[in-house]
Amino acid sequence: MASIVETAPLVLNIGVVLGAAATMGFAARKVGLPSVIGFLATGLLVSPFTPGFVADNNQLALLADIGIVLLLFEVGIELDLRKIGREQRALLWGVPAQMGFGVLVATPVFLLLDIPIYGALLLALSIAMSSSVVIVNITRSPRRRTDISTEEALLGWSLIQDLVGVASAAVILTLFGTTDKSLILSIGGLFAFGAIAIVASKFLPRVLRAVRWDRDLFLIYSVSFGLVLAALGTVVFDIPMALAGFVAGLAINQSRDTEDVRKAILPFRDLFAVLFFVVVGTLIQPAEVFEAAPFAALFIFLMVILKTFPTMLLARWGKMSVKRSLLGVGVSQIGEFSFVLGSLAFSQEVISRSQYTGVLLAVVISITGSTILVRRAPK
Repeated sequence: MASIVETAPLVLNIGVVLGAAATMGFAARKVGLPSVIGFLATGLLVSPFTPGFVADNNQLALLADIGIVLLLFEVGIELDLRKIGREQRALLWGVPAQMGFGVLVATPVFLLLDIPIYGALLLALSIAMSSSVVIVNITRSPRRRTDISTEEALLGWSLIQDLVGVASAAVILTLFGTTDKSLILSIGGLFAFGAIAIVASKFLPRVLRAVRWDRDLFLIYSVSFGLVLAALGTVVFDIPMALAGFVAGLAINQSRDTEDVRKAILPFRDLFAVLFFVVVGTLIQPAEVFEAAPFAALFIFLMVILKTFPTMLLARWGKMSVKRSLLGVGVSQIGEFSFVLGSLAFSQEVISRSQYTGVLLAVVISITGSTILVRRAPK
């Protein structure tokens, strides 16, 4: 009985946060804002930096980590390069060009601010990437002004960004990370984890086909596969869990059961993703907002120059049948994987607390601005 009494406050903590997030998300939608803004605002309200109810941030962070793993696991499953190559070939060279240009230009800017090369590369890559969650919400919103071809291009753009971004992050971590492992061991670890993921992916379809008749077991096996592989990548090979989760998703995305796995984990992914955005909100310290504002402004300026406009130009050069302005604005936010990279830079002390707060502010501002501009665009 004592254990139940001790556990009750933790359960209450999650229940209150989820209820508040749902309410704030509903209120945000009522005033024409994305629900993500409501989730971020919830985090600010339950953070230790504001009066009132204070959530257990460690507990929320654990659940948010599960959310980001499932999110990128599902993105890896969804990525179909063959389909993109058939229907939107320009994305295969346009997205890497946009990201490469962004990293090459933004990195020297951050170096001029006395940020070490490791932190500068992580920040530059975070600017080059967008939010898959926000882009999916944009394409599903009843208030959207996009057409089908633009929505398909937005989804394809974000998927390839995730693929290129994860590969780039792996290279940056291997070459410049603060790990004690040698370069050869780090590279060997990446390949070893990839091999394990591929081998595991050969057994999962057989297990899923054996339990297809039971939806509960199908769901449990699907979720556990992504979580176990992601955690294994971190514990054994020192790979960030978000990156490992994406690789695990890639490993099974050619299975006949791919779509069923993706659909099975979507409800869990969406629930934990809510907690992820709440955690982002809890990390913003209002007392540091004024000091962090210039860095946030620089972040957003670089995003517009290095992602918004280049995306529009590349869509034109690639002769894509899309609304180029909506495509450019639609990818113009800093999202979940960018947050992971920024948090990694801060945890390894290559950026300051103020700069980290600036990254968090840029996440909030860019998500809000991108979503509103897409909805307000002329038909």
